[in-house]
Amino acid sequence: ILAQAISAQALGARGEHHAASMATYSVELRVQIRGGEEGVVKIEVHPEWSPVGAAHFKELVEMGFYNQARFHRVIQGFIAQVGIAADPELYNKYGTNRIKDDPVKQQNVRGMVTFAKRGEPDSRSCQFFFNFVDNTRLDADGFAPFAKVVSGMEFIDKLQVTEGVDQQALKEEGNKYLDKYFPGKVSEIVEAKVV
Repeated sequence: ILAQAISAQALGARGEHHAASMATYSVELRVQIRGGEEGVVKIEVHPEWSPVGAAHFKELVEMGFYNQARFHRVIQGFIAQVGIAADPELYNKYGTNRIKDDPVKQQNVRGMVTFAKRGEPDSRSCQFFFNFVDNTRLDADGFAPFAKVVSGMEFIDKLQVTEGVDQQALKEEGNKYLDKYFPGKVSEIVEAKVV
C-alpha cells in the first residue's frame, strides 16, 4: 500500500509539472458498439481545464491502458463510463494510482469527458465518463471535465446500455469476467491513441 501511495504521489507530481507546459491535444477512440459495428470518437483534451487530469489521461492513452477497455457502466440519460483495463495485471500496475483533484473549470454538459472519482478528495485514477446529457449537478461534487467530444458523439449515443457490472470482479478478472457474464453486451474501446 505504501508503494502504491508513493507511486501515485510521484505520478501526480509528474502530471502537475508536465501539465503546466502541455498544449491542447486530441485523442481518437475506435469504439466497437456491438458485433461488427464500429465508430471513431475524437476528443479534444484541454489541460487548462484540468491540468493534472489531462496529463494523467495522456500517459494512460500513450501506454495503451485503454485499448480493449469496455464501457462497464452505460446509463441512458446520464453517463457512459469506461476505464478499467482489459488486463487485470495492467489495471493493478497503473489503474490504482490516484491523482490530485483539479478545480472544476467547465461544466459537465453533454459531450464533456470527466474522470470518475469516489466521494473523497484526490480519488481519481483511471475511469472516465462521457456525459450523455447536461449533468451540471456533478460540478459541485468536484467532477472536473478535462475534454470534450469534437466528433463521433453519435457513436457514444449508440453504446450498449450496461448496468450491474461488478467492478471489483472486472478489476480482478479483466475482460474475462465480462465475456463470461455479459457476452456481446458491452461496448469497447478497441484502440485509443493521441493524434
